[in-house]
Amino acid sequence: MQKKIDASLTQNSLQRSLVNFCVIFFDRYMPDPFVIALLLTFVTALLAMGLAPHGTPTDILNAWYTGAFKIVAFAFQMMLILVTGHAVAGAKPVRKALSRLVRWVSTPRQAVIMMFALVVPATWLNWGLGLVVGAFVAREIARQIKVDYGWLVACGYTAWWLCNSGLSSSIALSQATHRNPMNIVEQLTGQIVPLRESLFSGFTLIPTVLTVVASAIVFPYFCPPASQSVYLETAPSPTNEEQDTLPSKWSPRTLVEYSPVLSFGIAFFALGALILHWHEHGFGFDIDSLILSFLIVGLLLQKRPIAYVNAVKEAIAQTGPILLQFPFYGGIMGIMTATGLAGVISVFFVHIASAQTLPFWSFISSLIITFLVPSAGGHWAVQGPFVVPAALSLHASIPHVIMGVAIAENVANMLQPFWAVPIVAIAGIGIQRVMAFTSITFIISLIICSISVFFLG
Repeated sequence: MQKKIDASLTQNSLQRSLVNFCVIFFDRYMPDPFVIALLLTFVTALLAMGLAPHGTPTDILNAWYTGAFKIVAFAFQMMLILVTGHAVAGAKPVRKALSRLVRWVSTPRQAVIMMFALVVPATWLNWGLGLVVGAFVAREIARQIKVDYGWLVACGYTAWWLCNSGLSSSIALSQATHRNPMNIVEQLTGQIVPLRESLFSGFTLIPTVLTVVASAIVFPYFCPPASQSVYLETAPSPTNEEQDTLPSKWSPRTLVEYSPVLSFGIAFFALGALILHWHEHGFGFDIDSLILSFLIVGLLLQKRPIAYVNAVKEAIAQTGPILLQFPFYGGIMGIMTATGLAGVISVFFVHIASAQTLPFWSFISSLIITFLVPSAGGHWAVQGPFVVPAALSLHASIPHVIMGVAIAENVANMLQPFWAVPIVAIAGIGIQRVMAFTSITFIISLIICSISVFFLG
């Protein structure tokens, strides 16, 4: 019995030491995500000067300028996914439902179970919705029990891990969308890759399920003790409550702004357009239809036009830092593509890969590129042009190669802070403490996904 107690104390001591190291390391050395984007711009430029065939200063500057603005349309689509998801999660019926669901939570383990049960399906439907639900649930649980707030928010971000393995995966959706500018497969082969071959394949589902289950099991063990915890000091509602207040005096303006009839009318108008689109092109989600679907749901849940406007205003205010980073990552993407730096990387991996191992090497190269281009869509614009031709020349599975890139994006997100910005902004906590805990998720998912992709490829 004494040996078991000693072993348990040693294990707890090791866990606390690891958590302390991660918290101190990230707090001391990790700069703001925008600063990281600026630093990576110079790193990419230097790599292009040293390795790329067209790495002159003129080439690099022209490539950066072109890339910075070429990504604008895609950045706007990504922001729409995020803000429409935010509007759904911030609707009063959804907030009330979340508040009721977390009432039974009284321990860190129960907090993890609840977080994963809510965030995982939300993320699978829409990664923007999953981010917002994770932040909202973290705040609700923090009001309910005394637990380290950074750990709790990191739990929500960990549950969001599968963002590129769900229905809103920009990589999978773009390859399933006819004439999408990012559809590299169609440009080279004339074919699209349906979601049943990418998202719904065993290659994607097995590592995704294993990682989510393993993370949910392990995460409670890294909850800091009370002496080392940081708690939520205040608990204001994260949503704008003014949207629920009716005006004291009515006028023609307020009559329109607060009219549920207008919201419901436009929602059903958009639904009719969506149904017609599916009737003519076949049922299936691409980026545009997904955005429109969440716009419809958000309008119906928010009920009043002005309430929806307020929800979107809040979402934009909290996700602004991400929007600011897009042009810089677009510039990095431009440098890698136009100077030939991406081609240099591709030649290396094609030389060492075979038809069976290319998905694995696509996964490994994706891990590296993700830190330079963290947006999955922008990342695909860099990596797609060399992995798809490699798959064609080696006769490798194109869907597996595509999802090898996407799965690696999931893994790297736990260390690359780009998409953590909105969840920490909504939750109201420093990003460094959150990333200290998600680094543990990075290690877990890296091991599971590396093995899975290697043997399933």
